[in-house]
Amino acid sequence: MRTIFWDEDEKCIKLIDQTKLPDKLEVLCCKNVETLADAIKRLAIRGAPALEAAGAYGVALACFERDFLDVEDFKKHVEIRAKQLASTRPTAVNLFYGIDRVLKIILNAKDVDEAKNLALKEAEKIAEEDIMRNKAMGKHGARLLKDGDVVLTYCNTGRLATVDWGTALGVIRSAVEEGKKISVVACETRPLNQGSRLTCWELMQDNIDVTLITDSMAGYVMRKKKIDCVIVGADRIVKDAVFNKIGTYSIAILAKEHGIPFYVAAPSTTFDWNKCEEDVVVEERSREELIYCNIKCMKTLIAPENVRVYNPAFDATPLKYVSAFITEKGIIRPPYSENVKKILEI
Repeated sequence: MRTIFWDEDEKCIKLIDQTKLPDKLEVLCCKNVETLADAIKRLAIRGAPALEAAGAYGVALACFERDFLDVEDFKKHVEIRAKQLASTRPTAVNLFYGIDRVLKIILNAKDVDEAKNLALKEAEKIAEEDIMRNKAMGKHGARLLKDGDVVLTYCNTGRLATVDWGTALGVIRSAVEEGKKISVVACETRPLNQGSRLTCWELMQDNIDVTLITDSMAGYVMRKKKIDCVIVGADRIVKDAVFNKIGTYSIAILAKEHGIPFYVAAPSTTFDWNKCEEDVVVEERSREELIYCNIKCMKTLIAPENVRVYNPAFDATPLKYVSAFITEKGIIRPPYSENVKKILEI
């Protein structure tokens, strides 16, 4: 089952509601952009490649929300909806890529019917491309893994973070598919536990060996020589840093200290190579994520209710800590200033 897809019969976007996992597998139907925008904000759909598809499908969905007076009224409506979607998550560049690509198709269309058809076709194409990129990325990355390796991963980078297959977990899936015996150590990934809730659930569904640890155990298991390499995903890669889930920077420093390869698996659309770290807005999440054990019910306090909270969703890891990038076009090694442009042709 895909993480996100278009339901032609109901003219809606359907997606796995990741806030419900691992308790239950529930599919959310988004019949308007407000519902989709809310799903993105509350992380019912998340992960840079999945957000790329969500942005693309969301712009297509805007085409079907109501009847329009004329083509200009239609285009104005879609542009407003596109801005609404773009405002949901400021850090992940893939979201903007998906939105802009479908919006461009719509604005160049001659009439409403043509725009609807072309928009949906382009969104479906973006979703298919994501799967193909992930499979290619997995094939390249699997070469870095040896039979018997133990891989530490952070956050969720599997099919739930993409349309299907995954980025960092996609590399592991590809290695396992080749017959290699790979074990995974998954960090819980506070504060929303995407590692424990989502990564462990995914890997257990696929019968891939996984052990859960707290985030604070990463250095300990590295020092005990229990880890052969680290593979993480990315939400945006600029020319001097990798933006990924908060805590990634600490993992990268620990890996460097212990002589463990630190790989970043990401599609070419995650590279925003004309930007620097200082150009990127880091999203800050709500204080409730840190002070409640269950933010959906808000029943159990795990911190004083009036405590001051700082809750950035992402951090930036300088490229000197990255051993290699795993992309659909191949493995990219230092010097990145030369090799990223050469391999990705950007």
